[in-house]
Amino acid sequence: MTQRLTWFTFAAPSRFYQLAGALLPWLWASAAVLAVAGLYMGFFVAPTDATQGESYRIIFIHVPAAWMSMVLYLAMAAWAAVGWMFKVRMAFMLAHALAPTGALFTFLALWTGAFWGKPAWGTWWVWDARLTSELILLFLYLGYIALVAAIDDVRRGDRAGALIAIIGAVNIPIIYFSVRWWNTLHQGATVSLTAAPKMASTMLTAMLLMTFAFWVYAFAVVFMRARAIVLEREADADWVRELAAGKEQ
Repeated sequence: MTQRLTWFTFAAPSRFYQLAGALLPWLWASAAVLAVAGLYMGFFVAPTDATQGESYRIIFIHVPAAWMSMVLYLAMAAWAAVGWMFKVRMAFMLAHALAPTGALFTFLALWTGAFWGKPAWGTWWVWDARLTSELILLFLYLGYIALVAAIDDVRRGDRAGALIAIIGAVNIPIIYFSVRWWNTLHQGATVSLTAAPKMASTMLTAMLLMTFAFWVYAFAVVFMRARAIVLEREADADWVRELAAGKEQ
């Protein structure tokens, strides 16, 4: 008799551990294929920009990384909220697993943005609304990680981290709408759901391929980290002991 799948089927750490383990090989393979295709399209097929020359190609890493930095923070805050409201341990673990990857993409967005800003603006950094709010996002990620790690009691640490994650989510719309709300150096959105793209089709294809590659990579690395967190926090559970015994044999 098969078990009916519900929203909470994989809320049990043991079931999530098995599901993530089964998906990981496919996720890593997909991420590699998409990244190779995206980088090839971006650096060898896409035409040279008439205004910025070859330096514009940093967007194929910068823009997807910036998108991921915001999306992963919202996902982290959402899982933290679910854990807070419904006391779901797996939700807190997923929020904890998302934070380092979100911080990585935020740093990558800032770093590549600096390399793009130098030829475009003549400087590595300006206290622009978009750049400043993105830097605040990095501090929010690092603050969440530090706060959870600093509290010895796991439950208290999860709840304290959830608080900063949920409050910090207000920064995401500030990042997204900053180029509309303030007069900034940062250019407006190149890709929009409500308007035609402002770039050649090959450029758009390369950017989307890299975005999907970053998405799948994020799933893979977060699942790996979440599995490690599950084993650490559920060390006293019978299924973890059985798993450890099986590996020793």
